[in-house]
Amino acid sequence: MIHFSFFFLIFSDLDMGDSAPSIGGNTCGPADYDYLIKFLALGDAGVGKTSFLFQYTDNTFNTKFISTVGIDFREKRVVHRVQAIDGTIGRSQRIHLQLWDTAGQERFRSLTTAFFRDAMGFLLLFDLTNEQSFLNTRNWLTQLQMHAYCDNPDIVLIGNKADLEDKRKVSEEQIQDFTEKYNLVYFEASAATGQGVAKAVEYLLDKVMISMEQCVDKGKLSRKMGRFVGNKLNVTEIDSLDNRSNWCGC
Repeated sequence: MIHFSFFFLIFSDLDMGDSAPSIGGNTCGPADYDYLIKFLALGDAGVGKTSFLFQYTDNTFNTKFISTVGIDFREKRVVHRVQAIDGTIGRSQRIHLQLWDTAGQERFRSLTTAFFRDAMGFLLLFDLTNEQSFLNTRNWLTQLQMHAYCDNPDIVLIGNKADLEDKRKVSEEQIQDFTEKYNLVYFEASAATGQGVAKAVEYLLDKVMISMEQCVDKGKLSRKMGRFVGNKLNVTEIDSLDNRSNWCGC
C-alpha cells in the first residue's frame, strides 16, 4: 500500500493580490487556480455538517444550531502536493475548493440529490452521540450509488462530535464492521474543537487529486468529463453523463 503525506498551504498566505475568493460566491478569475473541485457534505439533520465545514474553512465554531435550508456552500483555497513513500513529490496544484452543505431533512432530499453528479468527492457525516444517524448512513450510500457521477465515488465517512465522549452511542466495533463492509475510510472529528476536521477533508482531496492527475496524464479526462477555460480545467462541468465509468476507471 502506498502512503501519502499531505502538503497544504492556504492561498491567503500567498501573494495573491485581490484574487482571494469571497465566501458564498465565486468571484475568482480563471487565472487564479488550476482546479475547481466540489465536495458535498451529506448526513442527517443535526449531525454537524455546517459546523464541520465552518471549522475547516474559518477555524470557527458556532454553538447555536442553525439548520441548513436547501443548499449552501463554503470556499477555500489550498496549494496541493502529494508525496509518495518513495519521496517522489507530485506537481503543485492551486485548488479552488467548494464545499457544498446540504440539508439533511427528508423534504429537501430531491434538491440535495440533484447536486450529486457535480461533486467529485463526498463527506458522509454522522453523529457519534446519535446511533440512528449512523444507521442512516446506509441510506445515504444508497442515494450516492443512484445519483453520484460514477458507481464508486470517493467517499470519506466521518463520525462527528468526538469531543462528547461521555455521550457516545456508536461503538468502534459498529463502525469497523460498517467500514469493512462498504470499503470506506473513516475519520473521527469534532467540529467544536477542530479535531480531525482538516485531516478528513485533506485525505479526500488527496484521493481525488491523485485520480485526476492520473486521468490528465493518461489523456483520459476527455471533453465529456471536463472543460478547459484557457489552460485551466474545470472538472465539475460535465456535459455528458452517458459514460460514467470513464472517470472512475482512472
